[in-house]
Amino acid sequence: MNFIRELVKAIRVTLVLWVLVAIIYPLAMVAIGQLIFPYQANGSLIKNAQGQVVGSALIGQPFTSDRYFNSRPSTTNYSTADPNNDSAGVLKTGISGASNLAPSNPALLARIKGKDFARLQKEGVKPTADLVYTSGSSLDPHITKAAAIAQITRVAQTRGLQPNQLQRLINQNTDGRFLGIFGEPGVNVLKLNLALDALNPGSE
Repeated sequence: MNFIRELVKAIRVTLVLWVLVAIIYPLAMVAIGQLIFPYQANGSLIKNAQGQVVGSALIGQPFTSDRYFNSRPSTTNYSTADPNNDSAGVLKTGISGASNLAPSNPALLARIKGKDFARLQKEGVKPTADLVYTSGSSLDPHITKAAAIAQITRVAQTRGLQPNQLQRLINQNTDGRFLGIFGEPGVNVLKLNLALDALNPGSE
C-alpha cells in the first residue's frame, strides 16, 4: 500500500509541475511580453510609411545602392541568397554565421581588395572596418556611426540633399549602448534608409 501511495504522490507532483512549467509559466511569459514589451515580443518589426512590414530591427538587410547607406558585408548575403542558385557560395556557412577567415587568409584579402575596397574607393567612401569585414552573425543590422558618416557625401550627392540633413538622420537612428554601458553605439541601417526615403521620397 505504501508503494501505491508513493506512486500516486509522485504522479500528482509530476502533473502539478508539468502544468506549472509547461502551461502556466509559458502562457504567463507570453502575456507579460505582449502587455509590456509587444514590439520586442513580436520580433521588433519595422513598417514603412504605408504600414507594410519591411523587416526587423534585429536582422540586417543588404543595401548596396548609391542612393542608400550601405550595410556591412555579409557572408550569407543576409540569408537572401537562393539556395538553388548559389553560385557565389554565400550560403556555405549556413543561414547565420561568420566566414571564420583569418585576417591573413588569401580569400578574405582577395574579397576585400578586389571588390569591397575598390567599390568604396570609387564611390569616394573612406573604408571603415565594418564596411569591409563581415560580422560574427553575418546578420548585423548596424554599422558604426563612423561608417554612416563616411557615406554622407555619396548619398547627399545622389539624392540632392544637404549633408547636414543626413547627419541629423544618422543621429536620430543611432542606438546607444545597451543599458548605457554594454557595447558601442550603432546606426540601424534599415531604420536610417527608411527615414531617408521619407525625407526624400521623390528621388527614385
